[in-house]
Amino acid sequence: MAQEMKIEIVKKETIKPSSPTPHNLKSFKLSLLDQLSLVAYGPLVLFYPNNVSEVTLTEERSHQLKKSLSEALTRFYPLAGRIKDNLFIECNDEGAVYVEARVNALLSNFLDQPSLEILKLLLPIKVDSPEAATGCLLLVQASFFECGGLAIGVCMSHKLADASTLSTFIKVWAATALGLGHTVVPDFSAATRYPPRDFSAQSPAAAVEMKIVKCVAKRFVFDGPKMRALKAKVTSGSVQRPTRVEAVTGLIWNCAMKASKLSSGISKLSMVSQSVNIRKRVVPRLPQTSIGNLVGYYTAMAEESGIELNSMELVSRLRKGMVEFNEIHSKRLQGDIVFEAICEYFMEIGNIMRRDDINLFICTSLCNFGIYEIDFGWGKPIWVSIPFDIIKNVACLIDTKEGDGVDAWISLSEEDMALFERDPELLAFASLNPNVFGPVTRRSSL
Repeated sequence: MAQEMKIEIVKKETIKPSSPTPHNLKSFKLSLLDQLSLVAYGPLVLFYPNNVSEVTLTEERSHQLKKSLSEALTRFYPLAGRIKDNLFIECNDEGAVYVEARVNALLSNFLDQPSLEILKLLLPIKVDSPEAATGCLLLVQASFFECGGLAIGVCMSHKLADASTLSTFIKVWAATALGLGHTVVPDFSAATRYPPRDFSAQSPAAAVEMKIVKCVAKRFVFDGPKMRALKAKVTSGSVQRPTRVEAVTGLIWNCAMKASKLSSGISKLSMVSQSVNIRKRVVPRLPQTSIGNLVGYYTAMAEESGIELNSMELVSRLRKGMVEFNEIHSKRLQGDIVFEAICEYFMEIGNIMRRDDINLFICTSLCNFGIYEIDFGWGKPIWVSIPFDIIKNVACLIDTKEGDGVDAWISLSEEDMALFERDPELLAFASLNPNVFGPVTRRSSL
């Protein structure tokens, strides 16, 4: 780039719900799953090009974003409150934070080769901020580029929201900007299904101690044609139709295991933990618009030493883990034994994270959430991303714009990443941080 890209904060203000929250809704109980969730923010950044012949006035778009955000908060009233004692949200209409920023560059300059460090500056708060536990639950940053392009960075506290909740809210916010916000009705019944507990002694989540190790996060993109080739490669008798997430996770896991073994010179056990949306897996089903941390987790194990594993075998193990979750573990996430089931999971993961002879990889996915359909009135996003690099051995997956590929941010230790990013098997199917446009997209209006 000709000049260093800088982001200047122009204003920061509080957006309150357009209508006050009724007295009978002033206290909102967290569910048990909310109480046990990670203290962090779930991030998402959506990029919108300038799709009109003249640059729409920044003030007009900023006003539209703030007005629709205020109206959306009336429907999602807990997001305007504050968490108290990890038990409930005081729905006092304190509001969400709205930040407006200016970027001294064209959007096309940034999207030619997205920088993670710049991407994080397009968020209104650090992902690992402790504010997620007691402070503002929703923060938004609208960053306007010189060309009229726009980045909307959203951070929502994990104490109330999983990926589905984040997606649902942004969709309703955008629909509200178009005058269609009434078409989605959020469901707030999670605490009825999973009542909160008093953890004045110690929460089971305390067993999980995240090791903050210096790591490197890089972006790898599996486009449609390469994705189809990868799915064909990992197809087997036990998994005849692998999903995109299974295929990519299996390949990433395989290459990460190889890198770990080479960099350390030690063979370890390896485990993948994959998050699962339980809304449609519990009985009775929960609405897809249910708000909260409605996720379960399944695991798959492999041995770095001994018989050489391949991506096909690892995909089979991932599928087996999912089948077991659907048949056994999802049933434990209902009824009177849910607390015991969750405690067992946290104890298992906590024990694994304290062991030096096991490598734990965590995979989270926003694939198939329809993120690229989110339109605030200026067209659909040209790119959506999940900036995340606070802990190692994490893969964050999201759809490509075309919907047939996967865009992944992967964090590993510096030593492992140096080997991982050069793995021929990985590079046969993935491109390292390619430009967002592809070879034929015109960029003159960006």
